[in-house]
Amino acid sequence: MPREFTYRGFTLGQLQEMSMDEFINLLPSRHRRSLHRGLTSEQRILLEKIRKAKGSDKAVKTHVRDLTILPEMVGFKLHVHNGKEFVSVEIRPEMIGHYLGEFAITNRPVKHGTPGIGASRSSMYVPLK
Repeated sequence: MPREFTYRGFTLGQLQEMSMDEFINLLPSRHRRSLHRGLTSEQRILLEKIRKAKGSDKAVKTHVRDLTILPEMVGFKLHVHNGKEFVSVEIRPEMIGHYLGEFAITNRPVKHGTPGIGASRSSMYVPLK
């Protein structure tokens, strides 16, 4: 039997029924402080787009990475920009309280070439013998 999701002792349904002020008080201090100051215009526009597109399967593209994931966003698909391309992010209940940007990684792991002759500029002049 799968365990039911809870965030600070509240189920997803309870979180979605809460007012924004009640939910904000559950968040960690950095997110709480950011949301008490109010949403930026870009964040507000994104939330309105999400609310409009809630019923459809259409994903919304965004550059907003600093928006805290709210309970009303659960189940929605976003395309978050990582600096080069848009990364598809399906919002799950476990993501509540995190920033959108945490799920669109901005750097790639380094894959080095094989070492040896030709690996660096100085190795071109190493005698083969």
